[in-house]
Amino acid sequence: MGACCSTQCTYKGRRHGKHESDEREEAEEHHDNNVTSIGHNGAIIRLQGSSSFTSMYTRKGKKGINQDAMTVWENFTGEKNVLFCGVFDGHGPSGHKVARHVCDTLPLKLSTVHRPQPRPRHGAKTESDKDNRPKQWEADFLKSFQELDKDLSKENSLDSYCSGSTAVTLVKQDHHLIITNLGDSRAILGTRDNKNQLIPVQLTVDLKPSIQSEAERIEKNGGRVFAMEEEPNVLRVWMQDQDCPGLAMSRAIGDFCLKDHGLISTPQVFHRTLTPKDEFVVMATDGVWDVLSNNEVVQIVASVKRQSIAAKVLVYYAVQAWRTKYPGSKVDDCAVICLFFKKRPPPMHGGTLSEISVQTASQVDLPETDPKGKKTEEGETVINSDITLDPKTIEAVNRANAYKRSRLGSSSRHKTSADSGGGTQS
Repeated sequence: MGACCSTQCTYKGRRHGKHESDEREEAEEHHDNNVTSIGHNGAIIRLQGSSSFTSMYTRKGKKGINQDAMTVWENFTGEKNVLFCGVFDGHGPSGHKVARHVCDTLPLKLSTVHRPQPRPRHGAKTESDKDNRPKQWEADFLKSFQELDKDLSKENSLDSYCSGSTAVTLVKQDHHLIITNLGDSRAILGTRDNKNQLIPVQLTVDLKPSIQSEAERIEKNGGRVFAMEEEPNVLRVWMQDQDCPGLAMSRAIGDFCLKDHGLISTPQVFHRTLTPKDEFVVMATDGVWDVLSNNEVVQIVASVKRQSIAAKVLVYYAVQAWRTKYPGSKVDDCAVICLFFKKRPPPMHGGTLSEISVQTASQVDLPETDPKGKKTEEGETVINSDITLDPKTIEAVNRANAYKRSRLGSSSRHKTSADSGGGTQS
């Protein structure tokens, strides 16, 4: 755990402040209203809200402006069977601007680069019928990331010398998942094992300087990797001759002060063929993964009755976990996209957010750890702690839901009495 960047950098004689003077702090949370627009080749771009198969939500932490960004493109590349999802985590003085630039630009560039391939023919397959779509997507992703980083270095309107962004992205085409990761955001899959138990499968690798091969590349190029005394467990990347920026990841878009010292913008690309046992994917920034394990995340998402609010409930629990596990630290920004492969049946009875949250809390099995924390099977350090509910938040949600129910109930009674007319049903 720790901030993505440790210190500020001096560049071209100017000291970067925490925020530029003309910027205003964002609102505490986004509204749940769906915000969509039309993109390249008629794709439907969604920046927040939910659809019949996606749930997305972001919340600002306590460190300043929200530096997380996210997007979903439906009918990607003009094909109805293709979907793009992306979550981006900015860092540094202009990290929020870089993350939003990447959020807007990467899917557009990928959509422009990609050339749809014909589907394999049914019946007897020949070598020419081989499904090469995953390999084509991988090549297109690598090219898009390379061009995006190169263009960003020439973008005078964005100061990305000591600012950058992570990126975890996904393309779903039919039964193919192509996932890319750059930095320490993460994507996991919720699937069923042979005993029909829901389990997490981590689809990406957290690219941090704690990975030996990553550290070796950085040091080979003159960069330095070490932890600060106050954070002995967080390895960071430093310039050769300056104690900055102290980046907690080994790959990122931007951060050009480190690009000559081993930091790269080449993502790792993964492919998975979906099976009937696969239920959903969760993509999130490190504000979630720093405090919740993979197993906790899949159990929370699976326990929520309405898929449309899954991302919001998950962020809610991440915030509670931050307050409980690290009371002396500032809560980090959180952004989540949940992509569902199966439509759940509607609940028999409606429930308030508090009722759903209480049910979720009872179903989450927290890992057994000693008070000092230890490594789980997933390689995460988890501090022994229970997730608690905020009584003030629950009370406020209950009041709002009670008001909505009273209005709906009054409207329903009025409509029933007006429509019945004293007649009988046949």
